Amino acid sequence: MSFPLAGRAAESEERLVAMLFNTSRYNPLIRPARTVNEVITVNFRLSISQLISVNEKDQVMKTNVWLNQDWIDYRLVWNPEDYDNIEIIRVPSEITWKPDLVLFNNADGQYDVQLKTKALIANTGQVYWLPPAIYQSACSIEVRYFPFDRQNCTMKFGSWTYDSSEVNIELIDHEVVMDDFKQNGEWDILRSPNRKVVSGSEMFVMFDFIIQRKPLFYTINLIIPCILITSLSVLVFYLPSDCGEKITLSISVLLALTVFLLLIADIIPPTSLDIPLIGKYLMFTMIFVTFTIVTTVYILNVHHRSASTHTMPPWVRTLFLDKLPKLLFMKRLDQMNDEDGDSDKGCKHLKAFGRDPVDVVHMKQRNAMLYETQCRKYALKVSDVSGSQTLSENISLQLSPEMRRAVSNVKFIAEYFKMQDANDAVNEDWKYVAMVIDRICLWLFLSVCVIGTLGLFLQPLFISDDDIV
Repeated sequence: MSFPLAGRAAESEERLVAMLFNTSRYNPLIRPARTVNEVITVNFRLSISQLISVNEKDQVMKTNVWLNQDWIDYRLVWNPEDYDNIEIIRVPSEITWKPDLVLFNNADGQYDVQLKTKALIANTGQVYWLPPAIYQSACSIEVRYFPFDRQNCTMKFGSWTYDSSEVNIELIDHEVVMDDFKQNGEWDILRSPNRKVVSGSEMFVMFDFIIQRKPLFYTINLIIPCILITSLSVLVFYLPSDCGEKITLSISVLLALTVFLLLIADIIPPTSLDIPLIGKYLMFTMIFVTFTIVTTVYILNVHHRSASTHTMPPWVRTLFLDKLPKLLFMKRLDQMNDEDGDSDKGCKHLKAFGRDPVDVVHMKQRNAMLYETQCRKYALKVSDVSGSQTLSENISLQLSPEMRRAVSNVKFIAEYFKMQDANDAVNEDWKYVAMVIDRICLWLFLSVCVIGTLGLFLQPLFISDDDIV
C-alpha cells in the first residue's frame, strides 16, 4: 500500500519542481523583486563549529563555520494541496537565486562557499540555505602582550554584486552561534559580537571574534626557563671571586637568553609596530646580564688589587670597611677575633702553631739558660747586659763582625715579614671591599630582577577592552 503513495509523492514533487523552475517563469540570475526599487531582505546568521588555528606569523585565522541564510523568493510559492501537501522541497542551490554573500577579508583567495549544499524551499517562498565553509580570514595580530594576549579577529561578509538599495542584510542574532563549537587547544573565544556597517551604498556584516590565548604552553616552555636562567645571573654575585667562574657563568646565561630570543623570533609575526611582552622580558634580562658582566669585571678588578698597585683612599676604607658592612649585616673574621680578650687571643695564636702556653714558659726558661751559656762562651757576663743599655745594643757592641751580620740579616728578615704582613693586610682589605660590592650588587640586582619580572608579567592583568583593536 505504501509504494503507490510513495510513487505518487515523488511524482507530485517532480511536478512541483518542474513547475517552479520552468525556464519560462524562473531565471536564477534575476533578483526576486517584484519592482525595480524593491529591496530583498536576507536574514543572515553565522554559526562556528571550530576555531581551527590562528597563524601569528602569517596573521591568518582559520575557522569552520556555517552560513545560515534565508530570504523570500515570490516566484517559488505554491499551494501544498495541489501537490499532495508538500510544504518543503530540497533542490540544488545552483538552480536558485542567491545573494552571493562572500568573505571580503579572506586570506587565501577563496571568497565564496566551496560546497554547494541543497537549498530548502518552503511553500511560502522562503528559501533556506545553510552551506558549511572553512575560511581563512586576515587577522591583524597585536603582539604587545604575547603570550598573554587577546586578539580581535573580524570576519567581514557582504554581497559581492548587490548594494544596499538592492539587498538588505539583517542579522538574526547579536552574537555568533556557538551551539556546536569544539574547544581549541590554544585559544578561547571570549565573545563574538555582530555588527552591521553601512557605508554609502555598501553594506557589510562584521563578526568580531575576541579570542584569548591559553598561555600554559609558553609559560612552561619559555617564561619559566627564562626566569630560572635570569636568576642564575643574580647568583653570580654570590659566587666567590677566587673560584674564577663568575665571568663564565654570566656569559653562559647571556648565550642561553640569546637562544630563547631566536626562538621567539620564529613564533611571533615580524612586525615593527610593537614589541611582544616576552621579547621585552628577554631584552630586559639580556641588558640585565650585560650589566652583571660589567659589574663582575669591576669586582674582580677590585678583588685582585694589591698594595703594590693601588692605594686605598680613606673614603673607600671608611665606606666599605666600616659603614656598609654593618648595613649589610656583614662581619669580618678578624673583627670577630678582636672582640676576644688579649690573653685569650695570644693563647689562640700559640695553639694555632701547635704550642701550649705552659710549654712556652718552659721554653723561655731554657732560652735564658742557653743565653747564659753562650755569654760565658764569648766571655760575656749576664750582668753586663742588664744595665741601662738594651740587650740588643750590648750584643751588637760585643759580638764579632760575623755575628753582627747575622743579627742584621735577622732584622732584615723580620722587617720583610712585617712588611709582608702589612701587604697581606692591604690585600685582604681590597678583597673585603670586593666582597662588600658583591653583596650590594646581589641585593640590588635581585630587587631589579624581581621588580622587572613582576612589572612586565602583571601588565596583562590590566588589559581592558579598549586595548583590543
